[in-house]
Amino acid sequence: MLSVLRRPAYRKLFTAQVVALLGTGLLTVALGLLAFDLAGGRAGAVLGTALTIKMVAYVFVAPVMAALVERLPRKGVLVGADLVRAAIALSLPFIDQVWQIYVLVFVLQSASATFTPAFQALIPVVLPGEKDYTRALSLSRLAYDLESLVSPLLAALLLTVMSFHTLFVGTMAGFLVSAGMVLATRLPVIPPAQQQGSLLHRTTLGTRIFLRKPSLRGLLALDLVVAAATALVLVNTVVYARDLFGGSNTDVAIAFASYGAGSMLVAFVAPRALERTPDRTFMLIGASVLTVALPAAAFLALTRQGSVPLTGSPWAILLGLWAVLGIGTSMISTPSSRLLRRVATDGTRSSLFTAQFSLSHACFMLTYPVAGWVGAAAGQTAAALALAGLALAGTVVGVLVWPSAGTGDGDAAIPGGSTSGSARAQRTVG
Repeated sequence: MLSVLRRPAYRKLFTAQVVALLGTGLLTVALGLLAFDLAGGRAGAVLGTALTIKMVAYVFVAPVMAALVERLPRKGVLVGADLVRAAIALSLPFIDQVWQIYVLVFVLQSASATFTPAFQALIPVVLPGEKDYTRALSLSRLAYDLESLVSPLLAALLLTVMSFHTLFVGTMAGFLVSAGMVLATRLPVIPPAQQQGSLLHRTTLGTRIFLRKPSLRGLLALDLVVAAATALVLVNTVVYARDLFGGSNTDVAIAFASYGAGSMLVAFVAPRALERTPDRTFMLIGASVLTVALPAAAFLALTRQGSVPLTGSPWAILLGLWAVLGIGTSMISTPSSRLLRRVATDGTRSSLFTAQFSLSHACFMLTYPVAGWVGAAAGQTAAALALAGLALAGTVVGVLVWPSAGTGDGDAAIPGGSTSGSARAQRTVG
């Protein structure tokens, strides 16, 4: 897995990703605590609304920005987006109204919606080989998982000596370092995209390819499963830890770390597992794990309300369950970009990665409100059961629209621009 770090360009980009993720992890903890500070027991509803606004930016801003900046230098786009994110993060400690959270979250995530797809589409160009790209995906997943583990623990350590408002400064620093690393990276020459058709045509190109390919339709269905599990963790961990279990801010961070540890385990085993197991099988196993874990979370919430007795340590059970949720989400997320890579050409790569970014986050527009608003109105048991129903629906649809034979994991590329030799090799491997 670490062999890809011998490539200087990828090593610098990976470092930029890691430090930005570390800052974003501090933001996740700080934002949850800020919501609890402003709204108390209704923190889940505030977070659900804020994260829904984030998804609106991801779904509607990402494809438009991808089409608008497609002819601009990639490095300038990435650095500019990082600087905007740093400025917004610095302003978050000074807000004192819930509506201000919503406004700043929209601006910050609009910049992320510009940065992330452009960054993801750059990696297959830097690492054109199938094995190297798979290792990079696992390494990227590991970075996300380590962030989920390290950021909450770092936040827990910092919270013992300072206010949670200071964590936003760490977020700003992460984005500034990311911008510096991108500036220091010598990127491969990427021919400017040929602007063909109207803005609407270019904005919807990736989505239209998604709807035409069986593997990508299956991926979209499984994105809903990931969104259901992730929404429970991101929106309601603070409610489980602080309200149901009567824990502290540190306990919130530890629960997030357990989720990250489960996901990290998959990142270690994925490269070898994917050499022997088809992507479809690996991802559907992950979906099955989540469809079992979410009802278990509902049952755990029920026991904390005194309705059902529970043997053993409830807090240890929650940490173990959060680790299982991390395992399931990572089993779906880690191989997903392999499917995009096999379908993409030079002319469609950016559109496909943007479409995956946008469509996958569209699922969160459904699951975040369910996690936050249903949890606030009807309790955590009802919220977890509703999310479990969505996960089951996504799993069933994924099985039906993504056949196990014939198209399998590797659909042929759909033209949309020039096709390089590396792209043709990717289709041969697929």
